[in-house]
Amino acid sequence: MGVPAWQALIQMGMVNKKIKILITGGAGYIGSHTIIDILEHTPWQVISADNFSNSSPDVFRRIKKITGKTVRNYQVDLCNKTRVENIFKENRDISGIIHFAAFKSVPESVEQPLLYYHNNIESLINLLYCSKKYGIPYFIFSSSCSVYGNISRLPVNEKTPIGHAESPYGFTKQIGERILSDFSTVNSEINTVALRYFNPVGAHPSGMNGEVPTQKPNNLVPMITQTAAGRQKQLIVYGDNYRTRDGTCIRDYIHVSDIAAAHRNALTYLMKTKAPPPYSVFNLGSGRGVTVMEMIKAFEKVSGKKLNYKTGRRREGDVEAIYSDSSLAKKLLHWVPQYNLDDMMRTAWIWEKARTA
Repeated sequence: MGVPAWQALIQMGMVNKKIKILITGGAGYIGSHTIIDILEHTPWQVISADNFSNSSPDVFRRIKKITGKTVRNYQVDLCNKTRVENIFKENRDISGIIHFAAFKSVPESVEQPLLYYHNNIESLINLLYCSKKYGIPYFIFSSSCSVYGNISRLPVNEKTPIGHAESPYGFTKQIGERILSDFSTVNSEINTVALRYFNPVGAHPSGMNGEVPTQKPNNLVPMITQTAAGRQKQLIVYGDNYRTRDGTCIRDYIHVSDIAAAHRNALTYLMKTKAPPPYSVFNLGSGRGVTVMEMIKAFEKVSGKKLNYKTGRRREGDVEAIYSDSSLAKKLLHWVPQYNLDDMMRTAWIWEKARTA
């Protein structure tokens, strides 16, 4: 059997030639921005798999408006192994997978743990099965800083010990990383990367794509913008008695377009590196911890609007404080965030107003 076309290109160092990438959860918040980033910066072909459980087909219209390109989506439940495998049978030239598709609400995972364990783990196993069967050499996994749990020593880096997961969602990411590590140990021909996101926020600079939760949002920034736009009456700040500088939780916020670029860089890193490790982990964060109240003030500054909010009880599953040391991603992936906190809030507000208009 001859060398596959995509492999020949990589061996010749021609990683910018047409390569087909499967992005699961392509209609989601980070998935859609990653599709846009890849289409804007590479000649790679992209296909998507998304069953619209927490997204809308309309995102592909927005992608085409921004990039001028049509992306094919397979409306498939990734827990259905037969339907997942059909994607690979129809696309024998897939050379990389970026796996975003997962349920991601911390409170919902506390209320429905079996739903999260089934969906998030089964989908990953099915994709890895197909990666091995169809010889897909590159796999990028959407992980989370929630794998660290409550950490007393900050910032965290990739060598920080994994702590107790504060929610079933966080535990599914810990399990997912363990599955990837074990899989890569015995399938070294497949290079895998886990990207631990901190808190992606903001919207595409064009103002034409952003976060569109089909259910009530559980993340801070969409709750802020929806409150300001009148979509919800009041923002609840979950707890003001944490051991932080103003009593509210601390997180590391990073613009979604920076997160998207990191996936392109991670794939390029795997393609260009002569012998990359079978399994690698990278933190993706700004390196700066910001409290909930500081986020509210940042939004009020860029929007000129006074936000209606009140303090409520702590939310089960929330970590007190966490922020990142992302120097490894900067060193090996050549990834440097381009957007600051004002950019994050400004683009999120532009997108919210476009949705409301």
